[in-house]
Amino acid sequence: MRAVPGWALLSSGCAPVVLVAGWATAAHLEGPTYDAARQTISVLAAYGAAGFWVMTSAFLALGVCHLLTAWGLRPAARAGRVALAAGGVTALVVALLPAPSSGGSLRHGAVAAVGFILLAAWPVLAAVRRGSAPWALRPVPSLAATALMGVAAVWFVIEINRHGPAGVAERLVTCLQSLWPLVVVVSCLAHPGPGEGAKEPRA
Repeated sequence: MRAVPGWALLSSGCAPVVLVAGWATAAHLEGPTYDAARQTISVLAAYGAAGFWVMTSAFLALGVCHLLTAWGLRPAARAGRVALAAGGVTALVVALLPAPSSGGSLRHGAVAAVGFILLAAWPVLAAVRRGSAPWALRPVPSLAATALMGVAAVWFVIEINRHGPAGVAERLVTCLQSLWPLVVVVSCLAHPGPGEGAKEPRA
């Protein structure tokens, strides 16, 4: 099985850090008028928001992290790597198509929705059916990760429509989606490579 380069640990580890640091800093700059429980992350990156550049930079950095991680995850199935990379591209596009200061944006919402779908689907698409695959690339954990992200995304959609705690739901989805690449990379790095498992005793 092809090895994962060490720098993939940095790119995958930075993804959740830049995302959480971005929304936390932008929310702080926005002040008490921003309701993190009910308002989405996109509000922080909207034109005119106090944390516009902070959240936009976080989206850009997140996209680059996913692209680099997809490039380095050589043991994963190609379909999953492509989906992860495409999810990274959608993060870049979301940053370039921010939501307006008031009202919605069809383009922004559509790109964000595609990003959610790609980043939820990539774990199961990246699964490797060989018994010797790293734990996080095996079918059952991969399917469980996709299912969990899918359930969280459905919760987010429900809360958006009922004007509930959509901010909490969105943060849960994005945290799960930004953390799973790190889990996969760590799993691959901890997995014995060719010739590193049990060795035959010498005669």
